[in-house]
Amino acid sequence: MPSSAPDPLLVQLGSHRWLVPLLADLAAHKGARFVELVHRLGLPRDSCTRSLDAAAAVGWVRRNPGHGHPLRPEYILTDAGEAAAARAAAIAGAHAAIGLPPGGATRWGLPIVAGIGAGHDRFNALSRLLAPASPRALSQGLTALGAHGLVTRDVVDGRPPTSRYALTGSGTVLAEACAF
Repeated sequence: MPSSAPDPLLVQLGSHRWLVPLLADLAAHKGARFVELVHRLGLPRDSCTRSLDAAAAVGWVRRNPGHGHPLRPEYILTDAGEAAAARAAAIAGAHAAIGLPPGGATRWGLPIVAGIGAGHDRFNALSRLLAPASPRALSQGLTALGAHGLVTRDVVDGRPPTSRYALTGSGTVLAEACAF
């Protein structure tokens, strides 16, 4: 039986477009300075700032005290951030394996893929699973995932016609990484 609640970690990881690659990079390099993150990830400075602020608000990232200059801080993972970064690294690896660009998914993309992988194959089932997501956000997420070749839509002929969603091979790789 499919689960009835979204994975809170996936929802938090999907809350900012660059959070997954940022945490994966911090885990791989055991911390980094702001400028290093901007250059390695190819991020705009304001996107990097927002992602770091979001990770700090959740308690995953903090400034490294006693290192560097106050205007050029280094960021490191907290203990809670280590677990989130391990999951982010698995997801970032899956992104690279399937050719999905970093930050290529929508906010609800990861929970949608995980939900379809867990057996929620209808729009209303996904809507109930991802209760805070609006129907518009869910529809846009499904459309974007379809455009990236991760999800297929099958219209079932009947009264009324219904749609079922399924993962492609690439979508299955990403769903397995999300379930890590």
